[in-house]
Formats: sequence, C-alpha cells, structure tokens
Amino acid sequence: MGTARGDKAKRVRAVFCDLMNLPRGKYVPASMADGGSIGFARGAFAVSYDRELLSVPGTGFYEGLPDMEMVLDKERRTGWQPDTEIALGRLEVDGKPFDLCPRSLLMKTVDNWKQSGLTPMVGLELEAFVFQRDADGVWRPYDTPGAFVYGTGPENDPAGLVDMIWKTADECGLPVESMNGEYDNGQFEMTLCFDDALKACDDAMLFRMMARELAYRSGYLLTFMPKPMPERGGSGLHVNFSFTDQDGANVIAPDGELSDLANQCIGGLLRHHESMAALLAPTVNSYARLTPASLSGYWANWGEDHRLTTIRSSRKSPKSARLEHRMSDGGANPYVAVATVLEAARLGVIDRLAPGSPEDLDGIEHVRAERHTPPTLTRALDRLEKDRRLIEALNPLLVEAFLVLKRDEAKRLKNGHIDQIRDYYLPFL
Repeated sequence: MGTARGDKAKRVRAVFCDLMNLPRGKYVPASMADGGSIGFARGAFAVSYDRELLSVPGTGFYEGLPDMEMVLDKERRTGWQPDTEIALGRLEVDGKPFDLCPRSLLMKTVDNWKQSGLTPMVGLELEAFVFQRDADGVWRPYDTPGAFVYGTGPENDPAGLVDMIWKTADECGLPVESMNGEYDNGQFEMTLCFDDALKACDDAMLFRMMARELAYRSGYLLTFMPKPMPERGGSGLHVNFSFTDQDGANVIAPDGELSDLANQCIGGLLRHHESMAALLAPTVNSYARLTPASLSGYWANWGEDHRLTTIRSSRKSPKSARLEHRMSDGGANPYVAVATVLEAARLGVIDRLAPGSPEDLDGIEHVRAERHTPPTLTRALDRLEKDRRLIEALNPLLVEAFLVLKRDEAKRLKNGHIDQIRDYYLPFL
C-alpha cells in the first residue's frame, strides 16, 4: 500500500524507470512534491548506459531536449533511506501521456483488458547473483561454498543479505512471497506477491532498487543481469499472470481446465514468440541465457507445470490458476515486459488463436518445438521491427525509440569479449 507523507519525511525521491531499465529520478523537498509534478528533460530517454546522447525518436533531440512532467501519484511509497519517501507517477508532455513512458504503456494495456471486463493480475519472480570485491577491488562471485538449490540460511547467504532485504521490504510495504537460494552458488530467487499489474510492476521496480542499494551499502553487488557468469546458470524475470472478472473470479481455469481465454492467450504468446524477445531480453548478454536446455524461454512451447517450456500453465486450483511466461530477464523494464506479455496474449484472444499441443517431452534432450528465440539481440530487434501487429498494440514511437537505443548498444558490443560485455552491464543491472 502507498502511504501518505508523514511528519518525518523531509524529502521525496521522485523515480521513473526508463527504456534501459534504469531508475532515473530526483530528490526534492517534500513541499515541492506536494505540488503534484516534477520536471525532467526528455533527453533522459536518449542516454545510453555509457552516457552517449543519441538521437532517439520522441526525445526532442533536434528541438533542444525539452521538458516532460512527471505527474505524481497522490499516495507516496515508504522509502528505505532516512526521512525520504518515494513518489511514482506517469510522464506527460503538454498534458498528455508521454509516448516513451513505460508506466503509461502498462496503464494503457491494463485499460485495454478492462474494456473487455477483465483485470490483469501479475506476480513477478526475480533472480539475481551476488558479487563481492576481492583484495584487489575486483568484483568476484559471492563466496557461498555451502549453497544449494532452495537453500536458506548462512550456508547460502553468510552475509545475511536476504534477511536485510526481507526486513527492509517489509518496512517499505514491498510484499515478498518468498526468497531462497536458486540453482547456482550466490544466486537467489526473490518472488513478489500477486497484485494488479501496475502495483506489481511498481513493487518490482522499487524492490530491485532497494535490494541493489542495500547490498551495495554493505559492500556487495547484487545483479539481475541475465548471464553474468558463463559457467553458471542464468537469471530470469518470470511473468506470472491471470485475470479476474467483474465478480473477482479468476478466469484462467474456473472449472479445473484451462479456459478458452487462457488457451487463446497461450496462442498469442506463441504467435509472437520471436518478436517479443527483444523487449523481454533486451541486452546482448540476454542471448547467452536464451539457449536450448537452459530452463529459460528459448523454445516457442507451453506445458502444464512444465518448467522447461516458455509458457507454463498452473491450474491446481481455480483461485490460484495462472500462466507463467519465462523468457524475460532482469535487463527488461518490468512495465514494458508485462505490457508486452499481456498485449501478445490479448492479440491471441482477439484472433482466437489455438495453442496447439502442449510439450510432452523432457525439454532438455528432447523437444517437439521447432521455433525459438533469435540467437542475438540484433536478430531479435529485426524480428520485433517486422511484427507490426505487436508494435501497434504497444506503442509505435516507444518501440521505435527502443530499437534506436538497443541497436546502438548491440553495435557497441558487437566484438566484445564476454568479460567486457559483463563489465558493461554489471554496474547498471
């Protein structure tokens, strides 16, 4: 829940998430935030990770990088810094939603579903590795020699980072469903509670900020980068979703079997599988994770409770039934990732697409699917550009801006060694 500003809050941290998945913002006096809006330069959306200013469509690059306004939500979020609250909002230009604003994109997507009488509910699972500095100041993998899958306690986390992050999340109203050791040493899964789509993405953005900042203050680097170490597994951002009708009932599997709507959602996600990749896996490093037999979203397939498929359905109970899309990673803006999944699913409903047969093989050595994600970010961007149906469902100008930013990024890293690529992303993701 958001909280009204208390007597002790002396400043507000106004934050938005850009297309690079960077939480940009300003600290302002609480009295200034009470005015309801904060100004920023649109050029914030024209800056690469290495601070190169690019001629990104929609940013007013040739008009002097004019202003945009962040119209703040009335309610504030509890911050993790002393005397500081968090303000979220939507970006506007001339009183209208700014086309490049990821939060506005998701709000539009949610409205599209609500027009059909359904409300998207979302739960996000984040995965991350921890690094620590060695005697020479170089970031090395977290020293957890006793770690194991689903591990908890000091063997997995000798520094107590999980305890610190959980405690702070609870104090800040960021609802954690579970935290545990993931597949590899020094890797953790952090699952947030189901909520309406916008709240779930707000929570994920703030949780990611908070977790990284707390770890860094303690001398560690917590990274959501998709594949920071080639010899270890990858980290994903799994998008779990369902829909409630006007009576609040879950419509994914109301009778114990997947509904027509759920099947059509799967059909849409499969139809747009290759073109979704750039938006869900938006870094050069992402494609080191998206490989066969990797428990990621490589293949265009689905299955009931099958973790080796891209789309995993779960219908153990009508109340908790959901679809899980497993392609996305921590390089993706959560608002863009969720909007992309929900819009591709909606196109499946509009077109009444059938999902085809579920995957019935192991998904490691044997798989029936023949289609898969593109092999590189460059190829993924090309596939996205050709999918006019998905682009129109999202926002053409936002996608055009994204293509410019990411093609520049791919070009910069084209001949980069794997360690150079990791070091490029590590400080930011």
